[in-house]
Amino acid sequence: MGFETTADKLERPNNFGARHWQAILLFVGMMINYFQRVDISAGIVPMTQSTAGAPFYKWELSQKSLILSSFFWGYVVAQVPAGLLAKRFGAKNVLCIGTAVGGIFCFFHPMAAAGGWIQLCVLRILTGLVQGTVYPCMHTLLSKWVPRTERGFLTTAVYSGAQFGTAVILISSGEIFESSMGWMGLFYISGGLGVAWAALFFWQGANEPAVSRCCSKLERDYIESLTGSNADSQSLAVPWSSIFKSAPFYGLLAAHCGFTWGFYTLLTELPSYMSSVLQLDVKSNALLSSLPYFAMGFLCFVVSPISDLLINRHVLSVTNARKLFNSIGLWVPMACLIGLGYMTADDKINAIVLLTLAVGINAACFCGYLVNHMDLSPNFAGPMMGVTNGLAGVTSIIAPLVVGAILSDEEDPNQWRVVFFITGGVYLLTNTLFVIFGKATVQPWNDAPSLSSTMTLRNHLETDSRTIVPTTDREKENRF
Repeated sequence: MGFETTADKLERPNNFGARHWQAILLFVGMMINYFQRVDISAGIVPMTQSTAGAPFYKWELSQKSLILSSFFWGYVVAQVPAGLLAKRFGAKNVLCIGTAVGGIFCFFHPMAAAGGWIQLCVLRILTGLVQGTVYPCMHTLLSKWVPRTERGFLTTAVYSGAQFGTAVILISSGEIFESSMGWMGLFYISGGLGVAWAALFFWQGANEPAVSRCCSKLERDYIESLTGSNADSQSLAVPWSSIFKSAPFYGLLAAHCGFTWGFYTLLTELPSYMSSVLQLDVKSNALLSSLPYFAMGFLCFVVSPISDLLINRHVLSVTNARKLFNSIGLWVPMACLIGLGYMTADDKINAIVLLTLAVGINAACFCGYLVNHMDLSPNFAGPMMGVTNGLAGVTSIIAPLVVGAILSDEEDPNQWRVVFFITGGVYLLTNTLFVIFGKATVQPWNDAPSLSSTMTLRNHLETDSRTIVPTTDREKENRF
């Protein structure tokens, strides 16, 4: 039920190698990029409250909502171009430039805020544009560096940086706000770390093992034989027509959209639910706010080795493993959300437990849909991630709007129950589509002809057409 080829029998390199160092660098990079993404969510409260030594602004609720959502306007637009740029110019270069520019933008947030909320929205849109490079570039790099026998663990470990980054920002923001820098320090620190990491990764990172200075020949041969990615993949033309005719692609897209809908519903709306219905001020307790994301980050390191173990020992096929873990990651949180809809102010502890489980067990999806791009097409994992993450990003904009349309009274638990039931229904539907249509086998269109090969063939045909032997009598006479 698993997979085994001659390549799988190659000697495994030392326990810690270049691929692990690359994974650590990308994990830190993911954390820092999430600092840039979440800093406005953590900073919007002190930015609109009068505190000693720091400026504040009297923005209306609608203006704050636009500031918070404007990031995604740029983020969604950038996804597909980012995937193509990563494939064309190298994911390392695009990721370094995107992170560095995002870090520089962080430094200008206090200045933009002083100029008005519209200027801050423009800056957040620009931040979203450069942040849109992160996921396509990460997937492009991982498709080159991660052997399929370690795909679940290393990929999940890298992307867990998003959860740890969110948790670190939430838990440390209180200390930063109380420092001499005030809320402005949050943006200065995020910006400085972004520029520093970009410099480090430009020095130590590599697009693939073949160009790495620290990857041994043994490890390079091992990785290249188990990724399924061609050495000349940068010259391959993206087979868009085949991708959009592929049923497994749509199963993957459904799962990605479902995860994103639920994740951002929880991220943006649950603090209001906890405050209004449970009468618990989550924002005043940094540890409680960060707990679900620490749980998710921790569980990433629990479920991913289990997934790889089940696959490598042939207990489950790759396809069945992806479907199983994605089902755990969406359907268990679905049950938690249904239960959360019946919580009251007297059930604070139970509600916190359900909230932590609903977010934490989402980690299993990282061994499901998140690695499935590389399963289907190692050569085009980056562009595919650009498409699915871009369309899924639209749901991160729509989901809060749906919640806003449902809630007329934030203190009414019956209205919140509808919100949770809708989110649970999205989980149920999207994962069902993934279970029905999803696959984890390399698709035929992964080996599309390269651009250079296509041009050579075209030139060859054109040459042949000019040298075809004439068949008419007049043409024969002209030849002689």
